[in-house]
Amino acid sequence: MKLEGKTAIVTGAGGYLGRGTAMQLAQEGAKVMVNDVNLTEAQKTVDAIIHQGGQAIADGTDVTRSDDVNKMVVRMLDRWGQIDILVNNAGDIRDALLPAMTDEQWEFVIDLNLKGSFYCARAVSSHMIERRYGKIVNTTSMAYKGNAGQANYSAAKSGVVGLTLAIGLELARYNINVNCISPGMIETPRTNTLDKTIVERIVKLTPLRRMGEISDIANAVLFLVSDDSKYITRQVIHISGGMEGF
Repeated sequence: MKLEGKTAIVTGAGGYLGRGTAMQLAQEGAKVMVNDVNLTEAQKTVDAIIHQGGQAIADGTDVTRSDDVNKMVVRMLDRWGQIDILVNNAGDIRDALLPAMTDEQWEFVIDLNLKGSFYCARAVSSHMIERRYGKIVNTTSMAYKGNAGQANYSAAKSGVVGLTLAIGLELARYNINVNCISPGMIETPRTNTLDKTIVERIVKLTPLRRMGEISDIANAVLFLVSDDSKYITRQVIHISGGMEGF
């Protein structure tokens, strides 16, 4: 029970990676606000956590809306009185080659992946500074190194890395750890719908020659939000089987 007495917000926790992370944190004792704009999926995660004996509440806030994020944080504080952990997991893609990429595709990806992470981190920061304690984990992707057809996603995820380094520097004096995980190809029902030739190509580029598992992400986040990593901050942890880019 590494997180007994702690509380956590996990964004995008109606999806596969977010759900696995939220369940892992709850299993270790954290009370979890499960955020996802798809409230039905968020509630499924809450139900799974309660089924395993944990505590969780669902929240449908759109993290691209600054005022709504601030209200989400107030609701969390009203419910449990503290916020110890923020996991910025919400994200999605809208792929297109540069000449064909629309303004809407660009803005959607930047808003969700980058602005959402900023809004959530900013919203919890005052509370964490006051308590002189906090753990923030942002989610980038190996695409932050650049990937064809993902100018929007690569830009957003490299921005998440820069965000981590900057706010990690600002918040370190308040005993707030800010780190970033960078998943490679992780096996989920969603990746199983991808073209097999694409998956095979990425697996060949991965030194461990396989995809990762949801538990690999959840375990890494658990490490970064627990006191096992209390002297680690401003780091990008690659959970990629040794892959250095697509």
